Amino acid sequence: MRLSRRAVTAAALAPALAPFMARAQGRYPDRPIRVTVPFGPGGLADVTIRLVGERLSQRLGQQIVVVNQPGGAGAIAARAATSAPADGYTLALLTNGTAVSAATARSLGFDPLADFAPISTLGFFEFVLATSSAQPYRTFRDLQQAAQASPGKLNIGTIQPGSTQHLAAVLLRSLARIDAVIVPFRTTPDALTALLRRDVDLVIDGFSAMGGMLREGQLRALATTGARRSAALPDVPTMIESGFADYDVTSWNALFAPAAVPADIVSRLNTELQAVLADPALGARLAELGIAARGSTPAELGQRLRDDIARWTRVAEQAGLEKL
Repeated sequence: MRLSRRAVTAAALAPALAPFMARAQGRYPDRPIRVTVPFGPGGLADVTIRLVGERLSQRLGQQIVVVNQPGGAGAIAARAATSAPADGYTLALLTNGTAVSAATARSLGFDPLADFAPISTLGFFEFVLATSSAQPYRTFRDLQQAAQASPGKLNIGTIQPGSTQHLAAVLLRSLARIDAVIVPFRTTPDALTALLRRDVDLVIDGFSAMGGMLREGQLRALATTGARRSAALPDVPTMIESGFADYDVTSWNALFAPAAVPADIVSRLNTELQAVLADPALGARLAELGIAARGSTPAELGQRLRDDIARWTRVAEQAGLEKL
């Protein structure tokens, strides 16, 4: 049987046209959307995406399914997303920690700049520099003076090497010109337990992790790390206000898709996220956790990721940190 030229042409073009035909036949999304998260349940990033995802699912008419895949400095969750089809049904939550890992890891097994298409930031949060209320320090300057008077005696607790908290401590030690020992812990609760026991003198971590202890008076906040005062701790000065003009450590979390995802899907998700993040009720709920809900354009998110990778690479190199 001989085929017409039109039939041959249609057959040849069918594979290339298949994705577009599928999208034309059904409006995106027409099934649940998975979001891989590089942390376990209950953490700040996990809670953020669940709160945002609940409202996003209402706008899209499809369920947002959170898939927790911790480990590998975020690489396990990221690789799971990049290995999925670029059809908008598998997304990834990446954070400032992704930029830190790109700056400090020998190999992530993926390229956060080349392998992902930015969609939008979800929220921003600063860290808190806290000490035990049993310590004599009232301000960060008090602690700095004590550290300079007794070099090598001050201990700063953070979570594992290569985390944003760890690099924040490295930057702090450099800018404050103190000889302090950075003590890494497996988890934030471990670090806070050591702080209460006075095994360490200072811990750098998020407000959500220590808010209860601050309210109960077990801990004392000496400073926060953002460019502006924290809405959760309006009476606590920033490190910039404390005299360290270059100390601005603001973390973020954001949604990304595999790099080849169609532009119209990125645009749809970005539009819906802007509407979700503008909801005052959601903003108030996230503020209780110390998170400022704020979206971005895809271009703004991509630039932030590039800038943060460059910044933390400089910090790691200046501190002489070996790549993990």
